Amino acid sequence: MKLHEYQAKQVFADAGIPTPPSTLAKTADGVVEAADEIGYPVAIKAQVQVGGRGKAGGIELVDDAEEAREAAESILGMDLKGLHVDSVLVEGAVDFVNELYLGITMDRGEGKPVAMVSTKGGVDIEQVAEEDPDAIVREHVDPAFGMFPYQARRAVFEAGVDREVATDVASVLRTLYQLWADNDATEAEINPLMVTADDEVIAADAVMNIDEDALFRQPDLVEMEDTSAGGDELEAKADEYGFDYVRLSGNVGIIGNGAGLVMTTLDLVDHYGGEPANFLDVGGGAKAERIANALDMVFSDENVDSVVFNIFGGITRGDEVAKGINSALEQFDEIPKPVVVRLAGTNWEEGMEILNEDLVTIEKTLEDAVQRSVEYAQEVDA
Repeated sequence: MKLHEYQAKQVFADAGIPTPPSTLAKTADGVVEAADEIGYPVAIKAQVQVGGRGKAGGIELVDDAEEAREAAESILGMDLKGLHVDSVLVEGAVDFVNELYLGITMDRGEGKPVAMVSTKGGVDIEQVAEEDPDAIVREHVDPAFGMFPYQARRAVFEAGVDREVATDVASVLRTLYQLWADNDATEAEINPLMVTADDEVIAADAVMNIDEDALFRQPDLVEMEDTSAGGDELEAKADEYGFDYVRLSGNVGIIGNGAGLVMTTLDLVDHYGGEPANFLDVGGGAKAERIANALDMVFSDENVDSVVFNIFGGITRGDEVAKGINSALEQFDEIPKPVVVRLAGTNWEEGMEILNEDLVTIEKTLEDAVQRSVEYAQEVDA
């Protein structure tokens, strides 16, 4: 479960992490009223659970009431990466001299939580990790003991944080770890943690995602769950259908049966120069109706330019999958996006014979299927 920025900031502030003054608003009048009360300049930030809001026009810095109203009318109601914006956070602007990144997540390779610190805050941490991995300091934590003060200090100093604020940053890092542990979070991030000219540190953004399997232990957080139309409608639809689904930022839709198989497909899409649009696991024993529902979901994502099916039949039968694909696609006068199918395992040959080649492209190997789907997506972008 993902918290909105304003919700995560409230959790952080309650734990003692400094945050800017802010107010949630749903109308232009509410935005102006909140901005007048906070004092200009203010940032107006779309409250949708997606990254890159600033680049997509979802964050604006304004200096007076007229600009605040214009920004509110522009952002409220906009479609931001497929999500409808129905509320904004009006927040006091921070006059900063430096931006840091702090994050806590689980390092599955090490089997331990890991704290991350970087002086390259304010940009996508994935971009930093790719372009300059040494700019991110990692400190693994034994969950039996929690984060010791010396670990937080070591991570902060190794990252090169200025001595004037290092103690405060280390304190925020320890608090962030404790919030991560206490709230059964999968991720907790501050990006950026801003440093002011007066050597104050302020969390200008906040991310906290909660492990859905642990929600029974977090009743207060459950009450924060966004079930409105402003949330991710595709993920809501995935819950309705009973799929394991994660929306990503690319344009190659991926459908498979089994988490490992889907992850392999994601990796291959990336390997062949494409960008995955989603993780969608239909599970074992998928019948025709379930396959049709999966296609409906992926077609509903406006970012998807092509779809690749990777189905290995164990419990799932290839002929049932083929019937589901045909059934879903036959509903369209024109196929909205090219579909590439690779079947293997139980009844795969029968499935291949059933598939309507006027509706799909069939490939015998996973590598060929992924390459073809990436090519289709790139042709759309060209």
